[in-house]
Amino acid sequence: MEIIPAIDIIDGQCVRLAQGDYAQKTTYHADPLEVAKSFESAGLRRLHLVDLDGAKAKKVVNLPVLQSIARETSLHIDFGGGVKATDQVEKVFAAGAKQVTGGSIAAKNKEVFTEWLGRFGGEQVILGADVLDRKIMVAGWQEATDLDLLKFLRHYVDIGLSYVICTDISKDGMLQGPALALYREILMEFPGLKLIASGGVSGLEDLYQLRDAGLYGAILGKAIYEKKVTLEELAEF
Repeated sequence: MEIIPAIDIIDGQCVRLAQGDYAQKTTYHADPLEVAKSFESAGLRRLHLVDLDGAKAKKVVNLPVLQSIARETSLHIDFGGGVKATDQVEKVFAAGAKQVTGGSIAAKNKEVFTEWLGRFGGEQVILGADVLDRKIMVAGWQEATDLDLLKFLRHYVDIGLSYVICTDISKDGMLQGPALALYREILMEFPGLKLIASGGVSGLEDLYQLRDAGLYGAILGKAIYEKKVTLEELAEF
């Protein structure tokens, strides 16, 4: 199972939110590049980079942060937050990202996200499925939809989707364990899916449970910053 540390960006700084609430923001480091380098030095290979300013503005804002991390590290970066148009996807890839994550766009503009899958392929485009009570949330988790999670996934899996990052918003930033039951249900429905867990991981035991459940990867943010798990432990895992 892939371990994927997360860096969330607001005002060019590394932050974490609790349950997607911008009012519950903790700033952990002024320089995301230094944080990324610490991940790489520990032996981690991937990075989940989220432009929270972009998610709110509905356009990519923190492209320079992506560029600096891609230039100064060899981390495999997936980038999300505010990517709404094909030309923005191209800019994200040109800036050094290996994958792009689309969440709100997949829910609100299926034609555009479908175009991305066809143009860039299922290995480069990740679906971000942010869920609350099994319904898809959009716009930086500020807006609810009536889209059922499994039906939402089915539409895109049937046209070539390979990767999904699924975040149970009720778990995010709470350090109370991931949504194991939900992930097991998704994998029963889509056994070939490269499903990446996001939200709630509080330590190594959660990672073992996710691995045993068949998850492709797990994203960790607050557990690292709050030192619930060390980079050395993650590298060893």
